Amino acid sequence: MKINIGEMPVGQKPLGFTEAPTGQGESVRWQVLDDPGAPARKVIAETSRDTADYRFPLCVWDELRAKDVNVTIRFKAVDGSVDQAAGIAVRLQDADNYYVVRANALEDNVRLYKVVGGVRRQIAGKSLPVLKNVWHTLGLQIDGEELEVSFNGAKLMQIRDATFVEAGKVGIWTKADSLTHFADINIETR
Repeated sequence: MKINIGEMPVGQKPLGFTEAPTGQGESVRWQVLDDPGAPARKVIAETSRDTADYRFPLCVWDELRAKDVNVTIRFKAVDGSVDQAAGIAVRLQDADNYYVVRANALEDNVRLYKVVGGVRRQIAGKSLPVLKNVWHTLGLQIDGEELEVSFNGAKLMQIRDATFVEAGKVGIWTKADSLTHFADINIETR
């Protein structure tokens, strides 16, 4: 299933999504924006720009609850002084319990986390260039207890973890004041 951002109205909350915050800071504000460089010429972005460091805005796809999924996104880190991050959340039970993979243009790395009771814990990570204002592809596949992360089409890591075994929602994720453009959100159930 490909989420059709191109048909969503600019300046509005993305259709079919629910906003949710993990951590601290002000309310989250996800919007559809124009981006002539995006495939559908539109993107989804969290635009509040709150600089609280332990703040993780989620934009959760309402129409799917699944256990095993393969999610890929195209993203572009546009701005942010505290962070410039893009992420994918899977097996999302609620805003405080899920797996998330994120790429960070300020730190030049990709990391896999589990968020349990609102506390983020790193499972694995890899340092590599994540360029600002460049389109990248990030992927997270989960089958049973196996999580596989890909970046720009290359497999980065494969980890086994049994923290979340039940079906959950899928969402996109940022951190702090990240202004990240998300496009081409694809979700395959297994």
